[in-house]
Amino acid sequence: MTGKDSRNKEVTSQHMKIKVIIADDNSFIREGLKIILSTYEEFEVLDTVSDGNEAVNYCQKHEVDIALLDVRMPNMNGGEATKRITEQTNTKPIILTTFDDDEYILDAIKNGAKGYLLKNNDPEQIRDAMKSVFRGNSIIQDVILEKIKSNLTAVNTETETIIDLTGFTEREREIMALIAKGYSNKAISKELFISEGTVANYITSILGKTGLEHRTQIAIYYLTGKVD
Repeated sequence: MTGKDSRNKEVTSQHMKIKVIIADDNSFIREGLKIILSTYEEFEVLDTVSDGNEAVNYCQKHEVDIALLDVRMPNMNGGEATKRITEQTNTKPIILTTFDDDEYILDAIKNGAKGYLLKNNDPEQIRDAMKSVFRGNSIIQDVILEKIKSNLTAVNTETETIIDLTGFTEREREIMALIAKGYSNKAISKELFISEGTVANYITSILGKTGLEHRTQIAIYYLTGKVD
């Protein structure tokens, strides 16, 4: 590839917008998000819808990169919409909700949500998270992960749940524990003095053994012992 071709490819990639839909039954939030995201040149808000069923139908008929979904919506909630969108389309669902929706967190993540964010975030944080998910990462806020952990710890204490990790190597168990604490691959590599590539290889092995799809599900598996 010549220098000119490389520059042209770079310019083209810079002008490729991330195609987004917003699903929320609150019209004020829906339109507010649309206005905010439209101010960023990297996003194109294709449409806004008011429930999960409409979101699924839209993603089935159009090329959508990211679906921002509230969890509490009429006709179909965000968790069920996430499941159908993940199974039937190439769209990446992100849950964008309020803090009191914690009862839906596990279902949404198990159903394939690539992100779980709070509505009270700064717009720049939401933008960065969306871009990260678009690039193939999974994002879950520390406060959400901590809430999951505290809730699950309480449940595990009551039921005396014992997690069987005998099928994993010692290094895999170490990495699972750090993922459950919210560590990134980079942070794990520094903690264990191994390369990020090695961390990624271990995570691939863990996903293969559990049948899970991404690191957030690994965290839940480590805390609960449940795959689904």
